[in-house]
Amino acid sequence: MANILIIGASSGIGSALATQLIAAGNQVYGTFNKTTSRSSDGFTKFQPLDVLDENLDFSFLPDVLDGLVYCPGSVNLKPFARIKPEDFVADYQLQLVGAVKSIQACLPKLKNSAQASIVLFSTVAVQTGFNFHSLVASSKGAVEGLTKALAAEFAPKIRVNCIAPSITDTPLAGALLNTDEKKEANAQRHPLKKIGRPDDLGHLAAFLLSEKSSWITGQVLHADGGMSSLKV
Repeated sequence: MANILIIGASSGIGSALATQLIAAGNQVYGTFNKTTSRSSDGFTKFQPLDVLDENLDFSFLPDVLDGLVYCPGSVNLKPFARIKPEDFVADYQLQLVGAVKSIQACLPKLKNSAQASIVLFSTVAVQTGFNFHSLVASSKGAVEGLTKALAAEFAPKIRVNCIAPSITDTPLAGALLNTDEKKEANAQRHPLKKIGRPDDLGHLAAFLLSEKSSWITGQVLHADGGMSSLKV
């Protein structure tokens, strides 16, 4: 049984992961924004939190934290010419700075674990260029750099890995998947001819949090239906 914190556990991948970890008997602490509709059932503690706040309060956590997962993100797809510089700053604050603040605030508790694991999220668009993805690819590219730097700095005590999905059927991608036609079109772009499910990414994150992945750190794992490496 492990103590695991999921930042952004109210929906999508965070919610799916929480369900899986709770079912496996872990103590799961989740944070959510105030508009969440997810039930708090099964959580050891389910706490409102705004990652953009100046000071993050994690006093509700135990002294030993075995896992930290940072799920908040955004997918704003626009032509580069229509994106203001301040849009890049805002996206960077959510995707990268929020993760940095969360990790720094939890670091003493993570260091108390015999073997802790941090899981972050990127996107297939960092390593595979797509039209209109400059905003998200820039921020998530920083997340991938952070992953490798922290994995080196925190070894051997704390493992740090990152998951880079392609489009996944979550509220975050709602505007891109809000019709059957859009879902089918996006599915056909992938070698596996389907889009990702929250459970798919949850299972991978759960593996990275577990002792089964105890020899894996500093990696960006692509869970993208083959999009980043295959042409079929």
